[in-house]
Amino acid sequence: MKSQSMLFTIYGEYVRHYGGEIWVGSITKLMGEFGLSEPAIRAAISRMMKQGWIESRKIGNRSYYRMTSRGKKRLDEAALRIYKEMPAEWDGSWSIVSYNIPEEKRHLRDQLRKELSWMGFGMLANSTWISPHNLEERVKDMNEAYEITPYVEIFRAQHLGWSEPAGLVSRCWNLDEINAAYEEFITEYRPKYDDIKEKSRQREGLQDNECFVEKTKLVHEYRKFLFIDPSLPDELLPNFWLGKEAEELFRGYYDLLHPGAVRFFLSFFESAPVV
Repeated sequence: MKSQSMLFTIYGEYVRHYGGEIWVGSITKLMGEFGLSEPAIRAAISRMMKQGWIESRKIGNRSYYRMTSRGKKRLDEAALRIYKEMPAEWDGSWSIVSYNIPEEKRHLRDQLRKELSWMGFGMLANSTWISPHNLEERVKDMNEAYEITPYVEIFRAQHLGWSEPAGLVSRCWNLDEINAAYEEFITEYRPKYDDIKEKSRQREGLQDNECFVEKTKLVHEYRKFLFIDPSLPDELLPNFWLGKEAEELFRGYYDLLHPGAVRFFLSFFESAPVV
């Protein structure tokens, strides 16, 4: 379990709902529940600051950390996709991104591809990526952040031919691979969920610290689908699609663990004092 990735989960799942800022001592105590050492946590914080995800301020002899505006946008985008708040109905249009970035700016081209993949775009051709979602504003923000606007174009268009929708999708995304990942998630978490649900019925549920650990791990694992599942509309999914079952399992287990997890988080959470 990587410290930096876990930090994103802690901020996205807890801190952002309670003012967005937290004392470093609270971070250390909370992440210590996962066996992460203080040096590893501080190194992760330092890396995230250098990458522009978080910023700090000092009050007295204490340091407090919060997400930058860029970090907040990333967390908001992640939440929309994790909790499936994307539009349910598809109008049949595609967002198309085409780019031509000079070789001397190759590092920006590589970063662009990573960002497009994270947003859920699929590569149709070498420099052409598509998504069924209207992502104009997010692409615009990304272009401005990396200063690559002169090299990137985005369109919203209809597909007129010649591939069938299933064929077009198969060229851009490996749905079999994504389905297999969902199957692994279900296989791992279904027994845990059933066991805890039964214990809760018998009033033998987990302690708050256990709820915090289990819920955070759950979100941490489910969050990985952001990097592989483009959240395609139902019209573009195969008949046998495990994403729906995995989502229902995630929501059920999440709801079961959430109250205790939040209580534990708040017992250690300390925000900056009002000055």
